[in-house]
Amino acid sequence: MVEESLLVKLRDKKNLLAFSGGADSTALFFLLLEHNIPFDIAIVDYGVREQSKQEVAYAKTLAKTHNLKCHLHTAPKIEKNFEAKAREIRYAFFEKIIKKEGYDNLLTAHHLGDRLEWMLMQFCKGAGCAELVGMRKEQKRGFYTLVRPLLHLDKKELLAYLQANKRVYFEDESNMDEDIKRNSFRHNYSLPLLEKYLGGIKRSFEYLDEDRATLIEEIVVHSMGDFAYFKRSHNARAEIFTIDKYLKSQLYMLSAKERELLKNKSALVVGRKFVVALGEEYIFIVPYEKEAIKMDEKFKDECRVLKIEPKLRPYLYKNSNAFLKTKELLTAV
Repeated sequence: MVEESLLVKLRDKKNLLAFSGGADSTALFFLLLEHNIPFDIAIVDYGVREQSKQEVAYAKTLAKTHNLKCHLHTAPKIEKNFEAKAREIRYAFFEKIIKKEGYDNLLTAHHLGDRLEWMLMQFCKGAGCAELVGMRKEQKRGFYTLVRPLLHLDKKELLAYLQANKRVYFEDESNMDEDIKRNSFRHNYSLPLLEKYLGGIKRSFEYLDEDRATLIEEIVVHSMGDFAYFKRSHNARAEIFTIDKYLKSQLYMLSAKERELLKNKSALVVGRKFVVALGEEYIFIVPYEKEAIKMDEKFKDECRVLKIEPKLRPYLYKNSNAFLKTKELLTAV
């Protein structure tokens, strides 16, 4: 079920599986075991369902049975925007473990239904080909690679595998709550489409993956801590896609409105979290300084000479190494 070309890339690496006890991650757990892929698991308990305690206990039991590490995080109470905040907590935990333990890959159990659901949601709020392709089997995220080994498989195929092998898994009742946007898209649109057109949808994503390579130029983002930059390609679609991808790695999702604004702005503060400065030769992405900072005249004069975007200056004033790097880049142009 898992493509051999992907298994080869996982066999000699240190892998961390994002586990929940649900059907998808349980299927991936046992498929990895079957193919002798080395891995450990990580699970987050949000404490909003009684069943979550059983899921955590199941994760610990599986890990002990198969001699794996089980990394557990108990999330603080989430007061609002549960889906977005839960994702932020989840990936922050995974990335902390990846850094600490030196994992190469984060494996998630996203499948074809998740991918179609994401595509439809992006299409309905306004997106181009790059955004519609969305999820990919492998995505480099700075110090690790996000790998989705099940992306070509339908949920029914995973359930059939679990049933055939008599594997225990849990059903999350919140998946039936259609007040959550992704659930509404799943039950009303993506599931009916997959039921009728599974073969065609699989082929379409294969073609989209092939087309993406010719549509979107891969741009390398360099970083020094939370200071990130890349050389302009002057392909607006590729640049915005790169900005979007980097911000996702920092757990921030650009809105459709922000993507539009980036086409015509020299600098933009997004979500009151980041500054994106689009210079003539480089694009810089740094944390947004919320507090006003008094900068000395020498620094301000240097910024004026180098034509450094004003929104970028407070961060650079507080971070001398980033300022030195910015000067180096701009004086070499």
